[in-house]
Amino acid sequence: MPFSPFVARAVSKTLGGQVVRNRASRLHFPDAGHGYDAFGLSPDYVALGDALAGVVYDKYFRVQSHGHEHIPKVGPAILAGNHSGTLPFDAAMMWVDVLRHTEPPRVARAVADYFVPSLPFVSTLFARCGVVGGSRGNARALMEAGELLIIFPEGTPGISKPFSKRYQLQDWRQGHCEMAIRYRAPVVPFAVIGAEEQMPQLATLPGFGPIPLIPIPATLLPMPVRYHICYGEPIPLDKEFTPEDADDPTIVKEAALRVKAAVQELLAYGLKQRKGIFK
Repeated sequence: MPFSPFVARAVSKTLGGQVVRNRASRLHFPDAGHGYDAFGLSPDYVALGDALAGVVYDKYFRVQSHGHEHIPKVGPAILAGNHSGTLPFDAAMMWVDVLRHTEPPRVARAVADYFVPSLPFVSTLFARCGVVGGSRGNARALMEAGELLIIFPEGTPGISKPFSKRYQLQDWRQGHCEMAIRYRAPVVPFAVIGAEEQMPQLATLPGFGPIPLIPIPATLLPMPVRYHICYGEPIPLDKEFTPEDADDPTIVKEAALRVKAAVQELLAYGLKQRKGIFK
């Protein structure tokens, strides 16, 4: 895959630039005819995001990954876990972690809340790296194409929860289980340890326009906490149910509670195993 001159120069100046380019060149990439896929993902931007976010992953948050062998190598799947940290660095670190620990490399398509695609400039950058808006049509197309999705069922309340509620899962949306059952995909629970302490919040203010709220953190930048990402065994909703079961709210609710319990268990395990917030 040829890289644009800009990306080639930018990536070559980063640590491990050749590794990053090789990784991006092995992506499964259905080119829609203009250098990116139907949702806007571009291997150029994946390589650039890998190089830049990879520095944060390695040097700042010093991410340790556990259980990544549970990430499916092929086929549709949903990664579901806790969301936190005021700013979505947890999603970025998950994106890098999946890219590095799958072979051939897979771009995890983070499903963003409704307001993200309407943000100027940022929405285009996110789309080029694989982020998609959380509509039913997008989910259906991605699942049918065999893609890997990252979903944070807590949504915006997850990243805006106060420090006193860290590692306490908020209202757990059920859409990820409906999709998993309807499109025959396993759900892989995950827990991100560390992000819940990176930017303690003092308060939240009402948002404006498409932004639902404005968090007021105690620090201007996230603190250099150490991230631990823990994956659990896939929950085989694709094998336990038929697509028609996705229309049964009782089945979907029970499946979502199973995923939530698995994430909470991973959080408890990760918190018990870590030696300190910065270690």
